[in-house]
Amino acid sequence: MNKIVKEHYPAANLPRELRDGLEPQQLVTVTVTVEDHVPENPLTLDEIFALRRPPFRSIEEIDAELRRQRDEWDD
Repeated sequence: MNKIVKEHYPAANLPRELRDGLEPQQLVTVTVTVEDHVPENPLTLDEIFALRRPPFRSIEEIDAELRRQRDEWDD
């Protein structure tokens, strides 16, 4: 199990939901522990790709856009 401990950490640097009830000038100790939780049904790579949103561009379209941008830089 991985664990990170930060002592004397400024409360003002904490995310808003963790700062509730603390004064910004206070120093706190933050402990982060990685949970040993593995998702029951992790997504496959094919499922992840299927979740992408269109529009999908071809390699040629991407190359053309990059060339246009480079031409703008040269001007």
